[in-house]
Amino acid sequence: MPNEKLRAAMAAGCWTYASLAEKVEVDPKSVERWVNLGRTPRRATAMRAAEFLGEDVHAIWPSLRQSRPARAVSPELVALYEQRADIPVSAFVDLLSEAREQIDVLVYAAVFLHEAYPRLNDLLQERAAEGCAVRIAIGDPDSENVRLRGEEEKFGHGIESRCRLALMHYRSLIGTQGIEVRTHATTLYNSIYRADDQAMVNAHVWGVNAFAAPVWHLRRSGVGGMFDTYAASFDAVWATATPVGEE
Repeated sequence: MPNEKLRAAMAAGCWTYASLAEKVEVDPKSVERWVNLGRTPRRATAMRAAEFLGEDVHAIWPSLRQSRPARAVSPELVALYEQRADIPVSAFVDLLSEAREQIDVLVYAAVFLHEAYPRLNDLLQERAAEGCAVRIAIGDPDSENVRLRGEEEKFGHGIESRCRLALMHYRSLIGTQGIEVRTHATTLYNSIYRADDQAMVNAHVWGVNAFAAPVWHLRRSGVGGMFDTYAASFDAVWATATPVGEE
């Protein structure tokens, strides 16, 4: 049965099979089947399509309201750690060392990396010299969200100081080809350490310091999975962040 709601939404926005397919990264024939045969795309794809159409995803594909059976383990979950303190710093170093195309770090401070591995900047420079794009996003120490995080962790103004310390650690990298450092003022729900198709995600828990919060190690297995969710989160924060210039 044709999906008339989808057809109407596309007509209202002057979308063609090809133009919508390009936006959501599928074949135009897939979009044609959604419209003419009433096929339902994968949830993540449907949500992207609905966003571009400016419509409620459930209005276009009501079947997506049905709950899906829970999976015992995500195929992208490599390991789950009860707290970051359980992970040796060498695990983070090894992850970054394996990167060949992209390194993304989204934190407030995470000075534990430089404190435990003084060669971190050298490692990042080596990766960049080999063609790896390195993006480092650190908390803006003057932002309201960083201040609130300090209060929530009962860390006082210590977290602002650690943000400034983190910026001092990374400052020597500013101006290095392939490496960009920015400061962000967002509410940080997770710290993200990405290397190509792998990532360590450190959850932030209200009232708990990051070192005592869980970490999941992800490996990307396909479009629209957990890995892509966190990668998109990084990109969204990065777009709002302020580049740090050379002094």
